[in-house]
Amino acid sequence: MTGPALKIRLVVEGGDWLGPGKADLLEAIAETGSISAAGRRMGMSYKRAWSLVETLNAMFRSPLVSSSRGGAGHGGAALTESGAEVLRLYRAIQSKGAEAVAGEVAALHRLSVMSAEK
Repeated sequence: MTGPALKIRLVVEGGDWLGPGKADLLEAIAETGSISAAGRRMGMSYKRAWSLVETLNAMFRSPLVSSSRGGAGHGGAALTESGAEVLRLYRAIQSKGAEAVAGEVAALHRLSVMSAEK
């Protein structure tokens, strides 16, 4: 890491949140077509990945991830239209947030212990 990093967590009513990890999971599901493969890519168990997907699906008016069972057809998972839109919006919030506070983050870095070690 080259300095402090801004991490945005959007907390919804009920205490659940959408943060960088869940956004990364959605992105990995979109790229791999599989909850299991997405979890492996992120170093988490299928059970943990599935639990996060269930939480994400319950947080919004419509599910973010659709899945079909494995077996002969090998199942799979994909982002729904809502899932793709939530991911797009979250990434836009991340980007705009980072741009908006870049000066302050750099100032904090200059004041940090890590900055003095270089």
